[in-house]
Amino acid sequence: MEEMIILSATAILGYGFPEESFREGMKRKPHVIAVDAGSTDPGPYYLGAGLSFTDRNAVKRDLAIMIPEGLKAGIPVIIGSAGGSGAKPHLDWNVEIVREIAREKNLSFKLAVIPADIPREVVSSKLKAGEIFPMKPAPELKQDDIDSTGYIVAQMGIEPIIKALEGGADIIIAGRAYDPAVFAALPVMKGYDRGLATHLGKILECAAIAATPGSGSDCMLGILGEDFFLVEALSNARKCTTLSVAAHTLYEKTNPYILPGPGGTLDLRDCVFTQETESVVKVTGSRFIPSDGQFLKLEGAKKTGCRTVSFAACKDPIMISQIDKITEAVKAKVTSNFQNFGLTEFFLDFKLYGKNGVMAMFKNIPDETGSELGIIIEAVAETQEAANTICSFARSTLLHYGYEGRISTAGNLAFPFSPSDMEAGDVYEFSIYHLMKVDDPAEYFPVGYFNLGAG
Repeated sequence: MEEMIILSATAILGYGFPEESFREGMKRKPHVIAVDAGSTDPGPYYLGAGLSFTDRNAVKRDLAIMIPEGLKAGIPVIIGSAGGSGAKPHLDWNVEIVREIAREKNLSFKLAVIPADIPREVVSSKLKAGEIFPMKPAPELKQDDIDSTGYIVAQMGIEPIIKALEGGADIIIAGRAYDPAVFAALPVMKGYDRGLATHLGKILECAAIAATPGSGSDCMLGILGEDFFLVEALSNARKCTTLSVAAHTLYEKTNPYILPGPGGTLDLRDCVFTQETESVVKVTGSRFIPSDGQFLKLEGAKKTGCRTVSFAACKDPIMISQIDKITEAVKAKVTSNFQNFGLTEFFLDFKLYGKNGVMAMFKNIPDETGSELGIIIEAVAETQEAANTICSFARSTLLHYGYEGRISTAGNLAFPFSPSDMEAGDVYEFSIYHLMKVDDPAEYFPVGYFNLGAG
């Protein structure tokens, strides 16, 4: 079996890559260029708001290199989770960038576009049929959640992408997709082992992050054989090692050996990592176990309010030693001040960097405090005006709060910005993070084709 070569341009479309690395990858004559363009890592805002978390100019820069090179080589270019979250506005945004590049560079090609949006009525029907299941720690889905959610997408697997490849597409732009799918689709279509192709895709989706030193802004090459695959960084500044590749295999997993995904589970219990050369790692033993039934992961976000934040700092050791007691007292004063004013529904939080600012969400973490604190005051309320009010009052109360042992009366906080309070806009939370049982994994992902002509 001929080896299949896959070029991963960057960890996320728009994160960039050195042109010399990409050119080196093209010298190896890859069979496909693929890139993952999205993630839920930046949180629910971007899905809910219908906006990309990557910059348009940065995305256009990457595609303006990838697309002409792919067309010149006669190989497909595949983009997954277009626009970051893969819903209709994200997909349309990414398609428009591709059309713009085609016009500016006088390119002609067949474009396949694969939406990933799931209609509310479909989700409601599946819920009534008992075919929606929560992904822990998500709660059971309720109809109210469906009704209040803006965009609902499903993670497509390899099947819709294979359909687009079979349809002769030169460029494929997919909505929300399982990260490894854009890398595994062509190999599986050509008869390569699905376990090896999926595992290779799991590594390539983050590009050179799996190398050392890792980088999300550099290219990676994957070479797939009949019973193995190789991974190689394309920059002289980095190399793949058994440690870096094996460590990345553990990335984003609750179980070190088992990774569930569309259509089945990736089983790595027999996986072996071998240092083939100084900068190339060989992997064998990855297996794909088909699931009992077909399921799609649903994602949706709903608006919960508006946010205002204020940034401050504190150096006073006396205040720092009492900071938990002080912030609780400030919260109580804010609540008391507005309880008869009709402003009672709000969220107020103090994020204390230098005192478990990062680790506060975890219980039983040792309570260490530095010599100074960075303080973020966060207020969330139903309207922006209400959030502004809560944040402003909390900030002024903390600024002049009289704590035991206080010496200065000029103010407790230092503010790096003026104005000190900043409107952060709409707030979203994940309202749908569930599995939906389906009969056909490609059923809800229609492939549309467009012939783009030069100019």
